[in-house]
Amino acid sequence: MRKAIKMIALFSLPLCVACGGGSKELVNEMPTTVNLLYPTQNLLCIDNNISFDWSDATDPNGDNISYKVEISKNRELTNIVKAQTISTSQSTITLEKGVAYYWRVIAVDNKGKQGEPSSVFAFYTKAEGESNIAPFTAELVKPADEIKVDGLIVTLEWKGADSNTGDTLTYDVYFGEDVTPITLKEEGISTTSIEVTVESGKTYYWKVNTIDNTGAKSIGQVWSFTVN
Repeated sequence: MRKAIKMIALFSLPLCVACGGGSKELVNEMPTTVNLLYPTQNLLCIDNNISFDWSDATDPNGDNISYKVEISKNRELTNIVKAQTISTSQSTITLEKGVAYYWRVIAVDNKGKQGEPSSVFAFYTKAEGESNIAPFTAELVKPADEIKVDGLIVTLEWKGADSNTGDTLTYDVYFGEDVTPITLKEEGISTTSIEVTVESGKTYYWKVNTIDNTGAKSIGQVWSFTVN
C-alpha cells in the first residue's frame, strides 16, 4: 500500500511543478510623449483666454490616459501658476495679460505611470496698449545642465526668441566658478554660442541675459557643468 502511495506522489510531482510556474505579471509601461500644438513656440497671444491643444498619447498596455498640463512663469517650470489633470487633449485656460509663460504636458495612465514630459513651449499674453515686450529667457542647448564634460575647451550654446519677431536680440553671457555667476564673459553679442577655457575637476556656472533692440531684458537661468 505504501509503495502505491509513493508511486502516485512521484507521478503527480511534475504536474504540480508545471502548475506552479504561472504567468508573468504584465509590466506597466509608460504612455507616449505628446506633441504641443497650440500655443505654438514663441507665440504672441492677443487674447489671454488660451485654448491649449496637444496630440493624443497612446499607452502600450491599453490603459486609459489623462494629461497633466503645467504652465509656469519660468522656463525651468519651477514657478507653476496653473496645473490641471484632464482626460482630453485640449483645455481652455485664462491667464494674466502681459506675461511670458512656458508650458508642457505629461501623459499619465490610470495606474499613475507618467510618460516623458513634452517639450517646453514659450508664449506671451499681450497686455492692452503694450507696444514692446521683453524677450523670452534664453533656452539651453549645450552642455546640458549639471552634466560632466571632457576637454579643456567647452562650447556654450543657447537659443533666443522674442514674440516681437521684428526685434533683434543681443546677449550678455556671465560665466565663472561662482554659484551665482557675476563675471561678464561676453557683452552685447549677437551670436548664440561662445567657447570657454576650463580646468579639469572644476564646476562652472553660467547664464545668458537676453536684450532686444529697445533695451528690454530678460534675466537667464543659471546653468552648470563639471569638467572631468
